[in-house]
Amino acid sequence: MHELSVVTSIVKIAEQEVHKIKGKKVLELYLEIGKLSGVEISSFHFVWPQCISGSVLHDSLLYVEEPIGRAKCAECEMEFPIEKSFDSCPKCNSPFKEILSGKELKIKKIIIK
Repeated sequence: MHELSVVTSIVKIAEQEVHKIKGKKVLELYLEIGKLSGVEISSFHFVWPQCISGSVLHDSLLYVEEPIGRAKCAECEMEFPIEKSFDSCPKCNSPFKEILSGKELKIKKIIIK
């Protein structure tokens, strides 16, 4: 399960940040997980409670922003929303594109006590 390793990495980073400033725990954690990131959000939320138990994230508030996929066609330069990485341009049907958003997987902000 890919999501388990993602959550485990987030816990490790949070613990490093809390230790770095000699804090006690994380009060709030803000994540950005794009729709095209490959992370299944329901699986992420399923493993979250087990992974944070006993960590600095225990009892913290979790906020997850899920940016939609957006791309720019390499042929006609039209920007359009995409649900899957292999979606074609709706205007010219070209499969060639630059993905502009939706692949994000990052910690945006950690509030530490």
